[in-house]
Amino acid sequence: MVSTLVRPGRQLAKRLLLLQSGVVLTTAIMAVFAVNVDWGISALIGGGIFVIANAAFSVCAFLFGGATKARLVMASFYGGEVLKILITVILFSLVYLYVEVELVPLKLTYLLALGINICAPVLFINNNK
Repeated sequence: MVSTLVRPGRQLAKRLLLLQSGVVLTTAIMAVFAVNVDWGISALIGGGIFVIANAAFSVCAFLFGGATKARLVMASFYGGEVLKILITVILFSLVYLYVEVELVPLKLTYLLALGINICAPVLFINNNK
């Protein structure tokens, strides 16, 4: 019963992660051909940070389902959001400290992936009634 309640959310999250991954990969490939390989790698790292953090949130957000587990649903949702922020901060810190990256494609691709996340309700609207 619980898995049937959570299944549509999991499928939507999977579609969103696949879309974000595809856009990040496409942007990185375009940056390689438009500018140079360093820009492509930086774009891939920037978008990858967002996709990894969003995947961790998705796992936590759809861990539980059902009215009897409302407290667990809310706790896992907020825990997933905290985990997403922590992963983002840690990964950006590691990249800034240990990797030579171009900041413009790193941040632009991160913001592009974030923009996809913001526009997701419009992209995945379903009017089947």
